[in-house]
Amino acid sequence: MSMDYRGKSPFRWKRFAASFGFAFQGLRFAWREPNFRFHAAAASAVIAAGSLLSLSRIEWLFILLMIFGMFVLEMINTAIEKVVDLVTEETHPLAGMAKDLAAGAVLLYAILAAITGLIIFLPKVWPL
Repeated sequence: MSMDYRGKSPFRWKRFAASFGFAFQGLRFAWREPNFRFHAAAASAVIAAGSLLSLSRIEWLFILLMIFGMFVLEMINTAIEKVVDLVTEETHPLAGMAKDLAAGAVLLYAILAAITGLIIFLPKVWPL
């Protein structure tokens, strides 16, 4: 699939459908990133634990928000890194700062996800 769809089609649904192809290509790119795969493994473990511990609907809602939020943020972080690498091959303080800020955002969200996980799972496993 080409990286761009600029055809002037009278059938706009073709352009809409093509956008899904680009989105799935983005997911394939993300999967190649080691951090994304780490988050996927962690998410799998959390989903397995949640299934074993019979989480409530509200608890699942928070868990899913944490999981998908982390995936989204990791993809945005990767996109920022790729754009910075595209713009400059040289080491530049602002380029490094942009990458570090994006990585810091992922770290903050990971801390939030861990705290949320503790709030949900700790009361369920503490009695065990």
